[in-house]
Amino acid sequence: MTECANLKDFVYRHRRLFVLTGAGCSTSSGIPDYRDADGKWKRMQPMAYQAFMGEESTRRRYWARSMLGWRRFSRARPNDTHRALARLEAVGRSELLLTQNVDRLHQAAGNTRTIDLHGRLDLVRCMGCERRVSRDDLQDELGRLNVDWLGLDAADAPDGDTDLENVEFSSFAVPSCRRCGGVLKPDVVYFGETVPRDRVDAATRHLEQADAMLVVGSSLMVYSGFRFAQMAACAGKPIAAVNLGRTRADGLLALKVEQASEAALAFLL
Repeated sequence: MTECANLKDFVYRHRRLFVLTGAGCSTSSGIPDYRDADGKWKRMQPMAYQAFMGEESTRRRYWARSMLGWRRFSRARPNDTHRALARLEAVGRSELLLTQNVDRLHQAAGNTRTIDLHGRLDLVRCMGCERRVSRDDLQDELGRLNVDWLGLDAADAPDGDTDLENVEFSSFAVPSCRRCGGVLKPDVVYFGETVPRDRVDAATRHLEQADAMLVVGSSLMVYSGFRFAQMAACAGKPIAAVNLGRTRADGLLALKVEQASEAALAFLL
């Protein structure tokens, strides 16, 4: 209770919060996270950019698993953490919500001052001509080309992936871009891929306007998110974190609340 009271005080003492969120915000919506309480991987690391772009067999495996996972991932709905952070914006205390998630659940809950740091899974990008199409449209095409796969089932994994093992993927058909024949890739930032500079610059400008930083549901183990905690600390801006377990920024925090984010932020609702 003391931690929550301190968090409430932190939020209401700072009028312009730079909010950074991670996978822990969406677990209650049925989307698994990547890391344990020590910040270590629970499973194999996510898809690497070089592997996806360099190997057709890797792309077949990815899209087969994604076709099965998208059916449930696309039905995920905001939970009380998303609603609490939308409320924070509605009352004028959120300078920006920068999310590492690719599920768009913050936007579905009502946040508008938002940057998707790692992109969004509901769009697919052609790596040749940059054309973007809806993931739902690609799902329909994948289903038409791979009817025999539609009856398979697999356990959910983070970000629309599934644990589909001991399967031969060579027969899975992956469509190419209808405009140029290029490779289609989810419009998200893979490991080994660089976050677009304009996205980082925009978030940095918002951080400069904020007077404090609030981290929710992220271990900050990935540098693309951790760097914003470093920037805030260097600028003398206090940082509070709500996370179950260790974060990479523990040494920079003014306040840490190790509770489920829905409970910790319930005062906003």
